[in-house]
Amino acid sequence: MDHGLIHTLDIAMFAVACVLLMAGFPVAFTLAGVAIVFAILGYFAGANITLSAMPSRIFGTMTNTVLIAVPLFVFMGVMLERSRVAEELLETMGRLFGSLRGGLGISVSLVGALLAASTGIVGATVVTMGLLSLPTMLRNGYNPRLACGSIAAAGTLGQIIPPSIVLVILGDQISNGYQQAQLELQQAAWEAGDFTFVPGTISVGDLFAGALLPGLGLVALYIVWQIIVALIDKEASPAMIVPEDEKPSIGQVLHALLPPILLIIAVLGSILAGVATPTEAAAVGAVGAILLAGYRSDESKPLPVYLTGISIIVVLLMTSFIDLRISRQEIPQSDMIAIWISAAFCVIIAWGLLVCLLRVFRSGVLNEVMHSTTQITCMVFIILIGAAFFSLIFRNLGGEELVHEFLTGMPGGAVGAIIAVMVLMFVLGFFLDFLEIVFVVVPLVTPVLLAMEMPDGTTMSPVWLGIMMAINLQTSFLTPPFGFALFYLRGVAPESIKTMDIYRGIIPFVFIQVLMLAILWWFPPLATWLPEVIYGN
Repeated sequence: MDHGLIHTLDIAMFAVACVLLMAGFPVAFTLAGVAIVFAILGYFAGANITLSAMPSRIFGTMTNTVLIAVPLFVFMGVMLERSRVAEELLETMGRLFGSLRGGLGISVSLVGALLAASTGIVGATVVTMGLLSLPTMLRNGYNPRLACGSIAAAGTLGQIIPPSIVLVILGDQISNGYQQAQLELQQAAWEAGDFTFVPGTISVGDLFAGALLPGLGLVALYIVWQIIVALIDKEASPAMIVPEDEKPSIGQVLHALLPPILLIIAVLGSILAGVATPTEAAAVGAVGAILLAGYRSDESKPLPVYLTGISIIVVLLMTSFIDLRISRQEIPQSDMIAIWISAAFCVIIAWGLLVCLLRVFRSGVLNEVMHSTTQITCMVFIILIGAAFFSLIFRNLGGEELVHEFLTGMPGGAVGAIIAVMVLMFVLGFFLDFLEIVFVVVPLVTPVLLAMEMPDGTTMSPVWLGIMMAINLQTSFLTPPFGFALFYLRGVAPESIKTMDIYRGIIPFVFIQVLMLAILWWFPPLATWLPEVIYGN
């Protein structure tokens, strides 16, 4: 067996995959096809190719309870997008802040944050804001570059503000890498005679909690930039003239803000409070999205929605303070009363859900949502299976050892290794989608990084590493030539907007995201403090 030839095959395999992906070939079939070709080449080169592990990997992917949250969050986001929540938010916030210089840009950033926390679908957010906000901003004299950059950047907030599909997928990959790193550290401790080492764990909930403050910090930086531009260049973001009779009332503001805020509290709040796992919270979000869509389809009959919404809140509150598990042998009388009350509210939830499902079905919205959800979910999982095949062959060819040697041999140790990985991911973001980077790069580098010793003698925090990667991956939606947010905005922008206006407009916001990455580098507690407070790890 020629080890030099096999290592050459490893490098060539990664390079060929990147070239084919940049050429626009389908991701899943490219990864799987390259894996098959190099598995054959590796077999004839004398490598130990074992494909027997592939069925178990596919089975493990399909039975992964964490990944069930993906179709549920996608369903929630698409359903909310069809229920016109974004339209009402944009219109109301625009009228509320538009009379301030730079107010339209601020409203776009705020609405982007709210939509990110309730829908998390980048394409839907960018398209909706591009259709509604961009003409208004241009009509009021906004600089086209600033308007385009503000909308594209606000749309990408769904990748970092939880609940986010990226964080779900990234959390699953980080968790697997962390387990491998912990096993390696445990083995090293046992060999050194230390049998007190206890392997740690990380969940998607940890990443959700860790991403909250950096995500809000990114929104704050966007708003600060809007204010700076308004102060420096008065013509770039002028105030919108809002007649007195068109200013939104408190009732209109509450009507626009309360539904998404309550949904955010129900989904994200239940995760952070420990009431539900991300998968369970995603189911709550899907139910909430159906209720909201049903309510918006016929606001003249809101009673089922009101009762059901109150019932969900009551059940969540009761499960926070009372053990409602029916598997216990003995149930105190007080808990029995709570169980019966919860059962009654569950009947109300089922009734309201049925009414709202009938409404969205008759309006044709449900068919569209199910089609989009199935399409997106199939895309994610088929890419995951193709990436698993690619990763298996890459490891069979000794790629894992090659990556380990490369990262551990970097100048500066763990610090140099993490900088190299961040630069690699940032550069790949210009040409590859975030899914491709998460499924191909992250599984290879995380076990190595999380097992390396930092300058202070500790190992790297998996939450901190995960949030650093998430913010880094967020830039892939904005960086040309293949930034998807740029494509979405180009598709709905008026003909007067040049493509170069969009490309130049996102430059300050890419620098802002890199600045957020630097802030997180120097202040890791920004990502680790909240998970430690909530989960104690």
